[in-house]
Amino acid sequence: MPSRAPRDTQDRILDVAERLLQVRGFNGFSYADIASELRIRNASIHHHFPTKADLGVRLLARYRESFAHSLETIERAGGDARRKLRQYARLYANVVREKNRMCLCGMLASDLGTLPRPMRTGVKGFFDDNEAWLGRVLEEGRKSGVLRFGGSARAHARLVLSSLEGAMLVARSYEDVSRFESVAERLLEDLEARS
Repeated sequence: MPSRAPRDTQDRILDVAERLLQVRGFNGFSYADIASELRIRNASIHHHFPTKADLGVRLLARYRESFAHSLETIERAGGDARRKLRQYARLYANVVREKNRMCLCGMLASDLGTLPRPMRTGVKGFFDDNEAWLGRVLEEGRKSGVLRFGGSARAHARLVLSSLEGAMLVARSYEDVSRFESVAERLLEDLEARS
């Protein structure tokens, strides 16, 4: 049975790397930054993640798992499609609220051209997962009559996802989460069917 100490160190490395990535981007931090913050040696980080690409792949996998769990939680809580979409938008707002961070995959998308192939694939996978989930929720809402929109649910899912990611970026520029919240609110209001 593996000891718990290395896992704790690995988790701490991932936590710091995730925060740095969400604030600076993948190319904006190094192992030295992580080591300095955790007061460990670079060699300790290399022990867990031999290359920065290894670290990035693990960060992506962890972020995708965490986000998928959040979507499952929204589904289990029930409610109509309007409620699910509001909970979804709240996931993004909470990230902006947390010391002006960005969605990890949104930050990685800005560095896409310099990322190793497995990371590029992971970023696209995150967005694909979100578009698929949003598409199902939007179609559910249209069928139940609580949402109204033209065109395919999949195309509208892309609009919702892109709008929220872009709203995060602009809100971050102003260090003002209310900018994100006003865009998200307008986007969701425009989807809601009028009685």
